[in-house]
Amino acid sequence: MCTELCKSLEPQLSSLCFASTEADLVVIFKVLLSNSSPGSCRWVTAVLWSSSSELQRTAGEVTVSQMGYANPQQTAAGIHTRLYSRAFIVDDGKRRVVFVTADIGMVSQRLRLEVLQALQVKYGDLYRQDNVVLSGTHTHCGLGGYFQYTLFMITGGYMKAAIEPLVNGIVKSIDIAHNNMKPGRVYRNRGELDDSSLNRSPHSYLNNPEEERRRYKWNTDKQVLVLKFTDQDGDGIGMISWFAVHAVSMNYTNRMVSSDNMGYASYLLEQDKNPGGLPGQGSFVAGFSSSNLGDVTPNTRGPYCVNTGLPCDYLNSSCPIGGTTMCLASGPGEDMFESTRIIGHNVYLKAKELYANAVEEVTGFIHHAHQWVNMTDVTVQINETHTVSTTCKPALGHSFAAGTTDGGGGLNFTQGAVEGDPFWDGIRDALLGPPSNQTKECHHPKPILFSTGEMNWPLPWHPQIVDVQMITIGSVAVVAVPGEMTTMSGRRLREAIKGELESEGTLKDMEVVIAGLSNVYTHYITTYEEYQVQRYEGASTIYGPHTLSAYLQKYRGLARAIAQDRVSELPAGPQPPFFTENLFNFVPLALFDRKPENMSFGDVLEQVYPVYRQVGNTLTVFLRVHADDAALCACEDKTFVTVEIFDNRTETWEVVHNDASWETRFHWLKGSNRESNATVEWQIPPTASAGSYRIKHFGHYKELKGLQPVITPYEGSSDVFAVTASFYYE
Repeated sequence: MCTELCKSLEPQLSSLCFASTEADLVVIFKVLLSNSSPGSCRWVTAVLWSSSSELQRTAGEVTVSQMGYANPQQTAAGIHTRLYSRAFIVDDGKRRVVFVTADIGMVSQRLRLEVLQALQVKYGDLYRQDNVVLSGTHTHCGLGGYFQYTLFMITGGYMKAAIEPLVNGIVKSIDIAHNNMKPGRVYRNRGELDDSSLNRSPHSYLNNPEEERRRYKWNTDKQVLVLKFTDQDGDGIGMISWFAVHAVSMNYTNRMVSSDNMGYASYLLEQDKNPGGLPGQGSFVAGFSSSNLGDVTPNTRGPYCVNTGLPCDYLNSSCPIGGTTMCLASGPGEDMFESTRIIGHNVYLKAKELYANAVEEVTGFIHHAHQWVNMTDVTVQINETHTVSTTCKPALGHSFAAGTTDGGGGLNFTQGAVEGDPFWDGIRDALLGPPSNQTKECHHPKPILFSTGEMNWPLPWHPQIVDVQMITIGSVAVVAVPGEMTTMSGRRLREAIKGELESEGTLKDMEVVIAGLSNVYTHYITTYEEYQVQRYEGASTIYGPHTLSAYLQKYRGLARAIAQDRVSELPAGPQPPFFTENLFNFVPLALFDRKPENMSFGDVLEQVYPVYRQVGNTLTVFLRVHADDAALCACEDKTFVTVEIFDNRTETWEVVHNDASWETRFHWLKGSNRESNATVEWQIPPTASAGSYRIKHFGHYKELKGLQPVITPYEGSSDVFAVTASFYYE
């Protein structure tokens, strides 16, 4: 098999900015694209405000919501780590498949359609909807703005300036992989990882049949699957790992863009395999992909009432005082940063071990199968004698508004609600209209809060047409699932697909893995039994109680077609819409930046100390500068931050960290009168060399000359400071 992989950077702003560099999906904040000529860079206009769940810029106030927690108070205000797109292409000489894992909350239908359009322009029919899988890692600390359905546009809208960098970054990662393909080998290995995941809805899980539950040791999947890619000489060129856990170690109080625990695992393995390089540099690519993580949290200490320290109510995850907002789960660390580090490190270590010991070569052929399905109208076969007429039009239940123990809702909703609330139902009816009797009956026992399938203004609130897709690489089947499957849902799906693939005898010993958050987002997929409990996951299973059964039928059909080599006979199904009208955007146009009198952009407001002693403990260097409210450049290999050491041999400054490094944090503070400050934080690692350092900040400011906007670069630098083993420094 020929294999190659890569990651791409395209400055992603405004909604997850991919920064276009050789391989880096950089996230910044809000982006304002300049009308520059082809080949010139894109400028990021970035600034934040603390208003409803959005990132804002000051020169014109640009707002972009963070995507994941749906918390109106979570506004983006900095960079923790950059986001990346990692693309893997495998070709057996007859067929070719592409798997992309991107550090975003989920792949939206609009994003997938625009990526496919861009690929078609570049490559014709080589890369299509049936052989390209796009999967999100499910970080909750990326930004939004890349959806075309009303529910997801409410917090900010559809932003071309947000989705274009995402599309460009994903396509660039595929470009690099395409241009660097070479003969190689693929190996597989699997193992178990404990102490890194917890079921956040055990009450729902226990509603599954006891006989079924007895087959499994855990109420979450501990399985880690690794695909190892090498060249023909056996030298490693990349890896994909799947593990089922939410990327929510960074909680809803975080205001920095972050790739969370899965991104940190990738960072560690890539730094390990590309020694001496900055993040995003080097030939080895490590993708950590999502799986059936629907009911799985990394917050392994479990939930408790943060205001009293007492356990939460087991059934509805609420507290006597404060309700669901006070019932929160915490990770293994002292804070969310340490928890992210611990979980990410655990996942990294297991994947590294499995990669090192992977000796089972994957042989065979490539297959791919895809259909579009109208999920509101699937006839479900329950057993040999009984069918359910159809699945349901989309709807969200009351417990959807309760949130989870990873971040509860702000109103008086609780999980496990099987009856409506007259107060909230009355408000809904007055504002949006009541759900139809047919929809209420179809979704029973879900009490419907939003009948999104019956809400079509200004555009449909939820998708009806979704992708079902599967690719096989020899004895490994990757199932692209358009949502968040729970633990037991994933187990049933894997078992059903494995049985179909092996039914003809031509495919044997198949390893089936679920790639979650793929191609289009449709919330959650619970089992029928879990749905009856109506916790958050069941309330968010939008196509009704038989959603999983419908998916089982459709994916089994794909697997059967692959096993019988009859994929060409599969009907394509109804194509999804690509809306060109009524897409709305709440983000005003950015105007210009200001600075105080007698100051320049980049001026340092608070200098570093002259000496920092390093004795094995982590020390932190702070630098505060006057920064623009408007435009920051994140094109090509640009960065907002560098930490540099002076090389006495060459008398030059060498960059040792940038804003994609785990050790740096870039905080943005919007001030008054269109003025902003930035704080750069460097946590000095124990491995830092003694020497002379400086920290630099780079950006661009926007001003109006006449009526024309002009963007000008600036930079700021700290004084030179020493990192030494002793304060007695000469």
